[in-house]
Amino acid sequence: MSAAKPVTVDYYFAPQSPWAYLGHTRFVEIAKAAGAAIRVLPVDLGGKVFPVSGGLPLNKRPKQRQAYRLLELRRYSDYLQLPLNTQPKFFPVSGDDAACLIIAVDLHDGTEAALSLTAAILAAVWANELNIADEKVLASLLADQGLSAKRLEQAHSQTVQERYEADSQLAIDAGVFGAPSYVLDGEIFWGQDRLDFLERCLAA
Repeated sequence: MSAAKPVTVDYYFAPQSPWAYLGHTRFVEIAKAAGAAIRVLPVDLGGKVFPVSGGLPLNKRPKQRQAYRLLELRRYSDYLQLPLNTQPKFFPVSGDDAACLIIAVDLHDGTEAALSLTAAILAAVWANELNIADEKVLASLLADQGLSAKRLEQAHSQTVQERYEADSQLAIDAGVFGAPSYVLDGEIFWGQDRLDFLERCLAA
């Protein structure tokens, strides 16, 4: 009798999202503890998902929402004891090149390597104030992870670009409207503050 196929969680995120940064390590630990597989799905949140889901770029949101966002970031940073600059030097920043690099690593090195690189990229923005739209920064992060520099070139390949487009469309088709979103058996858990619900669902 063959072993049961592991449960899979679809992990939709943007590599410049502070909420993905705050939830990333906890999510990976929760999935690992539950024996669940993770499908790494970086998406074009601002360019593809927001236009069809009603989302707004940060600078177009009402001032009250912008102010409360900063308050919540500070709260969660303190609560989780994760270093976070609420207004980092390089933000807003395009996440497209970083997303494609994560996909290239996922394709060539596997899920674990892609998740580790994702953690490093998220921390680069929110803890270390680095510009993830700069290829030199991405090259340094690759080297820190012990990954091949060839991934930078591969990140610009048609295969990776098509996968990025496809992942973004998958998010839209799944009803995802923000990042991070964790989808289990068609059920969306939006935001790192929903990880407790995801954990209970995986346990059940």
